[in-house]
Amino acid sequence: MTPYEPPSHPHTLDTAAWQASWDRQQEVYMPDREERIAAMLDAVEAIAENPEPRILDLAGGTGTITLRALARFPRLRSTLVDLDPVLLTIAESTLLERSLDPADGRIGVVAADLNDPSWAKTLPHKPYDAVLTATALHWLAPERLTVLFGEIRDVLRPGGVFINADHLTDDALPALTERLIARSTARREALVATGAALSWESWWQRAAADPVLAPLVEKRAQIYPTGHSAEWNPPATWHLDALRAAGFREAGLVWRGGTDAAVAAVK
Repeated sequence: MTPYEPPSHPHTLDTAAWQASWDRQQEVYMPDREERIAAMLDAVEAIAENPEPRILDLAGGTGTITLRALARFPRLRSTLVDLDPVLLTIAESTLLERSLDPADGRIGVVAADLNDPSWAKTLPHKPYDAVLTATALHWLAPERLTVLFGEIRDVLRPGGVFINADHLTDDALPALTERLIARSTARREALVATGAALSWESWWQRAAADPVLAPLVEKRAQIYPTGHSAEWNPPATWHLDALRAAGFREAGLVWRGGTDAAVAAVK
């Protein structure tokens, strides 16, 4: 795990435009994206012991959670961890434009691989009040995810909370879930087909055409030579059972929207 060092480049990255583009692309897949993040931050506010909560933004991408947490907690201490060089560059550029220098230690951007068991060894600000992640951990294999839950517990303070918002179905509603997924897929395909929104693939194609991001897209391809691993989306009950097995004393839902949910676990 190393502090992220953005590449130097003669061109300027239009950070605000790329952040907005990422948000719009993500909202095609998660129309209630802001609602789920707000629910996560409500939980952080409920357990925070002071006005300077310490948050680990896990697999944080472009900094979506950190940026919204900063609006809620101006004195926040946050560490954003990810491996994707494209998303990390957008995240750090955004923080710098907002006069939040990652080098000052309060808001950090770190490159780390969650498949590496040593990913958390040198993180700053431990122990954390909250570890937050959204729509990212489904890329990990189940056997790795169960171990990761224990590693996350280890970086939390007693009473701290881990929240994972992702595609977490309700296994008590199999038939309805199937219909909800079909409806969501049809809506997304219509938005992309009409040009109202970018698909995941189209967003990356545009990134590859940007003079600043293009070499980082190539670097990303070296990190993920076959792309991410296949998505694995077990129901919310699997996550709750695995979190309890990892030693969390409480585990339950803090948000539900259709076939997605935010599971929370308290140390």
